[in-house]
Amino acid sequence: QKTSICYLSFPDSYSGGLGDTQFSFRLRQSGGQRTCPFQDHGDYNRQAPLTLQRESAHYFGYVYFRQVKDSSMRRGYFQKSLVLVSRLPFVALFQTLLQLIAPEYFDKLEPCLEAVCNEIDQWPLPVPGQTLNLPVMGVVIQVRIPSRVDKPGSSPVKQFNQENLLPAPLVLPSVHELDLFRCFQPVLIHIQMLWELMLLGEPLVVMAPSPTVSSEMVLALVSCLSPLRYCCDYRPYFTIHDSEFKEYTTRTQAPPNIVVGVTNPFFIKTLQHWPHILRVGELRMSGDLPKQVKVKKLAKLKTLDTKPGIYTSYKTFLHKDKSLIKRLLKGIQRKRPSEVQSALLRRHLLELTQSFIIPLEHYIASLMPLQRAITPWKNPPQIRPFCQEDFMKTLEHAGPQLTCVLKGDWLGLYRRFFRSPNFDGWYRQRQREMTQKLEALHLEAICGADIVAWMKDKSEVEIVDLVLKLREKLVRARCQHLPVKEETLQRVSLYIDTIIGSLPEDLQAVL
Repeated sequence: QKTSICYLSFPDSYSGGLGDTQFSFRLRQSGGQRTCPFQDHGDYNRQAPLTLQRESAHYFGYVYFRQVKDSSMRRGYFQKSLVLVSRLPFVALFQTLLQLIAPEYFDKLEPCLEAVCNEIDQWPLPVPGQTLNLPVMGVVIQVRIPSRVDKPGSSPVKQFNQENLLPAPLVLPSVHELDLFRCFQPVLIHIQMLWELMLLGEPLVVMAPSPTVSSEMVLALVSCLSPLRYCCDYRPYFTIHDSEFKEYTTRTQAPPNIVVGVTNPFFIKTLQHWPHILRVGELRMSGDLPKQVKVKKLAKLKTLDTKPGIYTSYKTFLHKDKSLIKRLLKGIQRKRPSEVQSALLRRHLLELTQSFIIPLEHYIASLMPLQRAITPWKNPPQIRPFCQEDFMKTLEHAGPQLTCVLKGDWLGLYRRFFRSPNFDGWYRQRQREMTQKLEALHLEAICGADIVAWMKDKSEVEIVDLVLKLREKLVRARCQHLPVKEETLQRVSLYIDTIIGSLPEDLQAVL
């Protein structure tokens, strides 16, 4: 794992450019227990948006690399990377942090790092919905951690209580968002196709000239589906030294559902069999719409002589949104700031994802049993199974056409989506939430019941059985943090004591 981090921390096949470079990677955790050193792991994940949850099987690496000429070094260059490893996908926060720390570290080395680590140790835990003030090296970074209850697409709440912060804080507009417009500038006219490929979890290679471009493009693509969680694997930057290299380059089986960012030209040859390849050049902001890459046949992918383009035979289910391109073009002509262009793009992608997912949310909500079917002394009723054909029938009067102007084969897109890991991940998450809701409603129903009347004609065996079941429910409610009021849990606890108190002493001693 340490070796992998080392390889991922340096540009692969670096072209000799001098100066500082920042990029990100994501690494699968190898063997051993997947434990988290933070006690708030569960609390944080319950309150955070799905797309910002702490990962238990992967690490994120945030890199600050410096390469400058230095005749005292054997290779004639000073080459060093400072890497921050975390389970949190806070790319904007951690890259900003590295911009403060790395230049100092390269000059002053270990003592500087030790001081920084001591400061970071004092930081408050990341609590979704809270604005945190994070002091480091004489600067206070102020950032708000998004919460699951935030309205998607809303701007972060401005905090006015500055708490006498001296010096004035460095306020980050977001803990995780990238400059989407800059990332997608060469592929704006294909944004519809890329959104579909991400939604369907298709294998995609991003070939880029640098780890910065590669990692930003992959992270931007994954963020396209927000607020839907991207449930496939993704590697913002991947090298030939990676332990999964053989798995991804083998031609004996289909490529896995993954988005992988690479820079080494060697990958052009080894990943030729992948169904979708996006080749991009250096990202530059210019006065007019940057040159848009073309969609080309995979057969045109010549080894080492590849022009920027999307190499795929994929045909989109939905038509392009020409009005979006016009608005972005107008923004370029009017010199609209990049963050405003990014907000436009993010809003478009959010509305597109919501139009697609809302019919699914409505249908799955209809599978939940009615509240009146939940009775205290019977097991909660089952959630009805998801039937794809029944769902498809609902689309005629409650489909995405109600909220989205885009025309096309929505039905075909849903059918493909049902075969993707993203549908599977979404469905499991929803099922888990609905099961927990049923459990919570059942506990509420038990609290509202007359326990003494129920016990009158029951045998000791039935009463003991009830005690054991209620105890199990109580433990589960607390362990899984079910959406139940604390007073309800206390009443159930009181119920258990009342029931035990009514039993003979020998049984009371056992229970």
